[in-house]
Amino acid sequence: MKDKVVLLYPSYDGPPLGPPLSLLSLASPLLEAGFRVSILDRAIEPDLEASLAREIPEALCVGISFLTGPMIRGAMALSQLARRLQPGIPVVFGGWHSSLLPEQTLASGMADIAVRGQGERTLLEVAQRLRDGKSVESVSGTSYWTGQAAVHFLDRPPEPMSKLPSPAFSMANFDAYETVTGMRKLPFASSLGCPYACHYCTDQVFYDRKFNAYSASRVVGEVTELVSRHRLTEVAFLDSNFPVNVPRAVDIAQGFIDAKIRFGWTFQASTDLLCRMTDEEVCLLGQSGVTHMGFGTESASEKVLALMNKKHQRIDEMYETARKAEKAGIRVTFNLILGYPGETEEDRLETFRIMSDIFEKHSNVRFSPNIFTPYPGIPIWHQLKTMGVEEPQSLDEWAGVGLGSNHLPWLRGRELQRLRRMLKHFLLNNRIRGTSSLVSRRSLLTGQALGRSVSEVC
Repeated sequence: MKDKVVLLYPSYDGPPLGPPLSLLSLASPLLEAGFRVSILDRAIEPDLEASLAREIPEALCVGISFLTGPMIRGAMALSQLARRLQPGIPVVFGGWHSSLLPEQTLASGMADIAVRGQGERTLLEVAQRLRDGKSVESVSGTSYWTGQAAVHFLDRPPEPMSKLPSPAFSMANFDAYETVTGMRKLPFASSLGCPYACHYCTDQVFYDRKFNAYSASRVVGEVTELVSRHRLTEVAFLDSNFPVNVPRAVDIAQGFIDAKIRFGWTFQASTDLLCRMTDEEVCLLGQSGVTHMGFGTESASEKVLALMNKKHQRIDEMYETARKAEKAGIRVTFNLILGYPGETEEDRLETFRIMSDIFEKHSNVRFSPNIFTPYPGIPIWHQLKTMGVEEPQSLDEWAGVGLGSNHLPWLRGRELQRLRRMLKHFLLNNRIRGTSSLVSRRSLLTGQALGRSVSEVC
């Protein structure tokens, strides 16, 4: 009787952040239930086809995790490869894109099942049914392709992180990732969800603006043990908004200090939450090993911030965030969105003026600017359609939607050329031309919400 699940991770632009947290999360309940699991990551597999050919004969199914954008092409290629190596094997697609657009995803013909939302328990139930020779239809949290149309079964209620097993970090080949990236780095999610409802973000679609987190003691215990066991030098927290609970964030930092295990760690946050912390508390973050924080500042125009529904974002707190972080010896990146619907050239100039002023005052500040990318599921899609944005109508078309691509009809020709000149001048003035692709990648993963439990695979 077959008892193996093969999980695949397509390649993406830029170096990997480390082992795919989503697949490690999915593997854990499967292993607890007695299944064998293989994880194949294109980023570190020198010959993925040969590796898959060895694993797939004993597999019940293949799970493939991906985000909107170029990763889709990699997912489709892996599906085709799996079916060529093992005709008839069930292919399961998951992650944010599959969760948001299961009908379109299945209509591609590349998958038999799409898993929506939290994936750990759903994939386990799918695997159990396949192992026992039962139908996979009606599994909560799935959409199933009948051959002509998709059937959507009941949503699976979200589960507290504390009730899910820890990701199967023991499966990660940190030596292989170090060979590729030069670092022993771990992606880690200590929480899910963000209390805010920014109009460009998909996070609220699944988490309903609720903060779902590990306790501070669990975070400290797990992270320090992993750092010691695997000789890690950095931990990248992939939380949508790490310091939602400020006392918890402070307790985690103090716990790392008390553990006397030195490593660097990074996270994303909103400026208002950091400003709720005292200077001493932010310095505590630095003392605990925080080396970098990313902030979704997006714009310094009050009008554009209102259009984005960022009522919590204040200009003075951008300055204060930079000051507090500089005092603590922590680098910060302010992510910027350009071309947002309703933004004018005057708004952009105001953003560049304020950001340049912050840069002049604080040496620890860098910027990651990107043209607004309309991802699936964001609240303003109806408005975008009225403004002429063409929504992709197939899985393959969504592969062209990613950071660096421009799908905005109001940002063409001279308008786009002028924006590019303004941006080039801004970056040159602030000596940051060619901002780190890692920051942009992190912004994608958290902005579309990589999250541990919309588990990028299933």
